[in-house]
Amino acid sequence: MVTTGHLVSIGSVGWERPEWRGSFYPDDLPADWLLSYYNTQFHAVFLPADNWVGASATDWMRWLHDTREDFVFVLEAAVGVEPLASPRVVLATPEWAAAHLWWIDEAPDLRALAQRVAMHGASGEPLFVFSRQGRLALLEQAAELVRVMGY
Repeated sequence: MVTTGHLVSIGSVGWERPEWRGSFYPDDLPADWLLSYYNTQFHAVFLPADNWVGASATDWMRWLHDTREDFVFVLEAAVGVEPLASPRVVLATPEWAAAHLWWIDEAPDLRALAQRVAMHGASGEPLFVFSRQGRLALLEQAAELVRVMGY
């Protein structure tokens, strides 16, 4: 079970998004500060297997150090590879993903998202809302919906 202080966590696939320079990230923000800045606005990040499988123990230590204690790394499952053991790291197996992930790009219907949030509110199970394409406007709408709903 993943430990997060948030019923609904919002984020993107990856935090290194060049198209966010100047609109989300300040132009002069050093590259090694991107995750620290990202973590001030979002509660989770989804990492494709290609991004985390080759990460060293040093990378993981830095990533965990650069993020809040309630920040969660959701990892795409990779055959035969186990992720770092941490309560802040969750492996998104197909079964887990079906129950806990909402891809806002593929399902931008905020009414449907509100129903899913309410369902998770009733069960207490966490929901992770991610954008594959890094669509900041959709992420902001989802965050506002979650705030309005009191989560």
